[in-house]
Amino acid sequence: MFLNSGNKKWVYLIILSFIWGSSFILIKKSLIGFTPLQLGALRIVISGFFVFLFGFNTLKEVPKTKWKWLIISGFIGTFFPVFLFAYAETEIDSAVASILNSLVPLNTILLGFAIFKIASTRRQILGVIIGFVGTAFLIIDGAQLNPHQNYLYAGLVLISGVMYGANVNIIKRYLQDVKAITIAVGNFVAIIIPAVIVLLFTNFFSKETFQGQDFIMSLVYVVILSAFGTALAKVMFNKLVQMATPVFASSVTYVMPIVAVFWGLLDGEGFSVLQGFATLLILLGVYFANKQK
Repeated sequence: MFLNSGNKKWVYLIILSFIWGSSFILIKKSLIGFTPLQLGALRIVISGFFVFLFGFNTLKEVPKTKWKWLIISGFIGTFFPVFLFAYAETEIDSAVASILNSLVPLNTILLGFAIFKIASTRRQILGVIIGFVGTAFLIIDGAQLNPHQNYLYAGLVLISGVMYGANVNIIKRYLQDVKAITIAVGNFVAIIIPAVIVLLFTNFFSKETFQGQDFIMSLVYVVILSAFGTALAKVMFNKLVQMATPVFASSVTYVMPIVAVFWGLLDGEGFSVLQGFATLLILLGVYFANKQK
């Protein structure tokens, strides 16, 4: 059968790369009508609705000992990153944000080894290093193409990358035997109330917000972002972490920039020959990080 366990993980990787690669341009478009706090909180609330709709009944299967890790995973894997990315994209291009996010596999390996005692092979480390070099080329050339951008905000993406790396290891180490949809539901049970509180304090429900000329289109972008980029993608990613290694799962961040750069080009963002070469390096890194013995 074509979709054996080895092939299935690559299908998941490709689909996630397209969904998350498209998320960066959706964040950029959503920020036209919403503030970063409104976008982050609204994204969590809408995503929680979709996740609860399809998986809330699975909560009864969660052992009490797993709740601590589900809560931590919810905050570092979703809650804080959605706000950090929203603020980052107020100053840097969507493609650049995706490129910086490619550091996640490096964080996964370092955190997995240092904290979670999850071993990585030399070939995996070599693959991540090659991917990191490609990312560095993209960042350097991107800075030259966009000298007006405030790269201090890029630090918000890097912080998110560390959180994502920790979250991948938590899922692999402590939530391996919990269903992917159940992990997502548990995450949103923990973070949806804080998100609602944030939304209430952003004046989202004020008359000015609803009467804004960009409100409808921005809301459409947020709904698409929430349904696919957060709810569906989170369930798929949890499943991918369980069926593969943490490094393979986090390698989705290597392919995402290709999709993000494509959307960026359509939206008027720049792309150079050097960035094309760097993209090839990133794909080579994915190959080495996941090559079988």
